[in-house]
Amino acid sequence: MAAIPAKHDVFQAIADPTRRKLLKLLSNEEMPVTAISGHFSMSRTAVSKHLGVLADAGLVKKQKVGRETRYKLAPEPLHELKDWLQYFELYWENKLGALKRLVESDELDKDT
Repeated sequence: MAAIPAKHDVFQAIADPTRRKLLKLLSNEEMPVTAISGHFSMSRTAVSKHLGVLADAGLVKKQKVGRETRYKLAPEPLHELKDWLQYFELYWENKLGALKRLVESDELDKDT
């Protein structure tokens, strides 16, 4: 049986700053929606929608415990993101090195 593709990919999920904040919040502990909502100035429904996007992307896991649903970070999909970004790190390092040399040479010109 083929796996059902995610509705949202990791890149779409982390594009929103609220969802990035949710990931940070859930990185330390498993939390119910009510506790999570207390960290945001939006409705619990809005927080649940954001959690749904994260769950669709596989970034959070939810578990029913009694009457509440608890969420926790599932960091595995972030490895895909890290691997993708790592390819471009070479370009960043080259550009940052060039910028450093430019700034340092500009400072030397000002001193003389």
